[in-house]
Amino acid sequence: MELEFGPSQFEITLSARDAARAADDVVLARAAIRQLCRRAGLQATFMCRPAGSTSASTGWHLHQSLRDGTGRAAMDAADDVLSPTGRHWLGGLLAHAAAGAVFSTPTVNGYKRYLPHSLAPDRVGWGVDNRAAMIRVCPARDGGGARVENRAGEPAANPYLYIAAQVVAGRDGLAGATDPGEPLDAPYSAPVALLPRSLCEALDALAADPVFERAWSSEVVAWFSAIKRSEFDRYLAHVSDWEQREYFGLL
Repeated sequence: MELEFGPSQFEITLSARDAARAADDVVLARAAIRQLCRRAGLQATFMCRPAGSTSASTGWHLHQSLRDGTGRAAMDAADDVLSPTGRHWLGGLLAHAAAGAVFSTPTVNGYKRYLPHSLAPDRVGWGVDNRAAMIRVCPARDGGGARVENRAGEPAANPYLYIAAQVVAGRDGLAGATDPGEPLDAPYSAPVALLPRSLCEALDALAADPVFERAWSSEVVAWFSAIKRSEFDRYLAHVSDWEQREYFGLL
């Protein structure tokens, strides 16, 4: 744990694990932190952008690496930042980033984090050790294997769905040998697709991308989409403090 930019904001780094164990660790860490704080008379939240946190939102940076059957780091390349396997996995993450946003950022609040020049991404692209890009590629160094870091997620995400969605997108990239394109030097001004601006946009992207239905079935995707569209409808029906300030005295 270490202090971050926002008031009472902390960064928590968990050890690298196999995918299922990593998801278990996230659930345990969130529950333990909330319970320990409650016992001390404090409130811990994993909400992405609470009221008053204008200086910094909170994200979930999901690091991913692959190993082959011998245990060798499959993303390593002798003459490039990523092997062909790593590039194709990365290509899949980018190709399905819009549809996958409903799993990495499943709340209305999480989309308020996608702001330029905020150390959070606002569009679909990758960069070499670039913290402004959606996908930060970390080349192999000091004996550690190469990995990719998806910086688009929020800490409220269901870890099992977030990680599973990355596996679906990455595997599709491997199957189709998807090219991720060139790295971005200026991610906030690059002429590439924007990330969804709202949960509704992300759900529309999910409906237009069949990759998750092929992996999980249309029933599962329809069930998840119905829950999230209901959540978004409740948000639209709520009269916010901003609306009251903006319109009540003016109109």
